[in-house]
Amino acid sequence: MDKEPYRIGVIGGTGLYEIEGLRNTRWVRLSTPFGEPSDEILLGEFADRPLAFLPRHGRGHRILPSELNHRANIYALRSLNVRWILSVSAVGSLQERCRPCDVVLPDQFVDRAKKSAEHTFFGRGIVAHIAWAHPVCEELRALLYDVCSRLGCRVHSGGAYVNIEGPAFSSRAESLTYHNLGYDVVGMTNLGEAKCAREAEIAYATIAMVTDYDSWKEEEAHVTVEMVLEYLRRNADLAKRIIRETVPRIPAAPGCSCHRALQNTILTPPNLWPEETVRRLRPLLEPYHKK
Repeated sequence: MDKEPYRIGVIGGTGLYEIEGLRNTRWVRLSTPFGEPSDEILLGEFADRPLAFLPRHGRGHRILPSELNHRANIYALRSLNVRWILSVSAVGSLQERCRPCDVVLPDQFVDRAKKSAEHTFFGRGIVAHIAWAHPVCEELRALLYDVCSRLGCRVHSGGAYVNIEGPAFSSRAESLTYHNLGYDVVGMTNLGEAKCAREAEIAYATIAMVTDYDSWKEEEAHVTVEMVLEYLRRNADLAKRIIRETVPRIPAAPGCSCHRALQNTILTPPNLWPEETVRRLRPLLEPYHKK
């Protein structure tokens, strides 16, 4: 694994890989024991840092949120020695203070999709229980907040991202419930990414770009695809600026607690690990598997 350079991963929409200054680019196709990733992965360099970009929904936006194979996506990135992920996604705001075109850097997730079996690499004879009290890399999130503040955009540090299944937007009753519970933004994609990234010992942070007020706010128009696309276009340039400013400031080598997330979490003794499961999880288990 470590023969590959340490890479920074970016997950997001198609326009994000058109970052000025990204050079020596090439698309690579990877298969994983968990199926196919959303698309080929674009490898390149920015500010002398190796980068890997994954179009979350595939080029041309062909994959529903409920169809996303988070395990394959994160496994593929980890196989390329990605150790940090900047995840850019569109969200609806559940609170007045988070306005369209604002940036929210969530520090918590709430799971309303309940696809837990699809959000873990473990099972098949090896049991692990990761710590999930703080699901976002605080070092990476703090760095993003500093970058956003320097860029002068409206940014909110922290907040709860409630992950619904989709593909339909929330009903008004659901949206009001999330609003009254004090959650900050609603989306359909990031929780599965974050859980798998933690198990893969990748530092992960979400850059949530607000596009609308969902449907809880009566005096605002309810969210529509047209509304989301309009604000996505406005947000795309800002997202690219955030990535451009953040990448050079990410440490050169892994060193935060996220990069040791599997320590003391695997309950199954190594002598009982099934060989086939060990082969499937090689990029994750390599530091803990004494041959």
